Amino acid sequence: MNKKLSIIFLFLSLMIWAQKPTLFLIGDSTMSNKDNPEKNPEHGWGQVLQQFFASGIEIQNHAMNGRSSKSFRTEGRWDKVEKQLKKGDFVIIQFGHNDQKLKDSTKFTNPYTQYRANLERYVTETRAKGATPILMTSITRRNFNENGVLVDTHKEYPLVVRLVADAMKVPFVDMQLLTEQMEISAGPEKSKLLHLHFKEGENPYYRKDKADDTHLSRLGAETVAKLAVNALKTLNIGLEKYIK
Repeated sequence: MNKKLSIIFLFLSLMIWAQKPTLFLIGDSTMSNKDNPEKNPEHGWGQVLQQFFASGIEIQNHAMNGRSSKSFRTEGRWDKVEKQLKKGDFVIIQFGHNDQKLKDSTKFTNPYTQYRANLERYVTETRAKGATPILMTSITRRNFNENGVLVDTHKEYPLVVRLVADAMKVPFVDMQLLTEQMEISAGPEKSKLLHLHFKEGENPYYRKDKADDTHLSRLGAETVAKLAVNALKTLNIGLEKYIK
């Protein structure tokens, strides 16, 4: 009987060992999967991430339009991720766009108190499962002024991400910096291609003029995903071996 139990235990252990690690993404619309991707010009950068990774890791994109560090949890979305987390997994945490929404009490967080506490809690709970948290600042908005200067819109929130990453020794990718460099390099006009800029009748998906400087076109999503992947390679946390 003991021999049978030993064999069963060994078999179960091998099954657990053989499981692929999972890279979970939690965040907002800039990262999320979009409906009707063959026709919809809008793409989240997490939506196109799989192509940069080998088959040895699974990617689950739980990012969702309009969610903040607060509402992602209160809606039970984090609970679905946390229940699956296992040793060897990774979690990319990127919130900020919707935490700024002063007119929405379900989403808004004070950057130095609630927002910081939410990030810290995601980190702590990820580590408790033996998984590795990765903090990222929000991607920048295409917000050029009349002088061609890219103006920040996220205020204190990216700073708080940096503070949490430093205080808790969390692997960190400064997507704000990387995407600022991307936008500036493209310039005020060409950077429109990275986002959703269409005149009426130019794209069948939109009935009217479209000028969205927050969300990404497929080109924008793939460009941002490449920036993220190249940064992830340098973290030396074990994720790099799954990157093509």
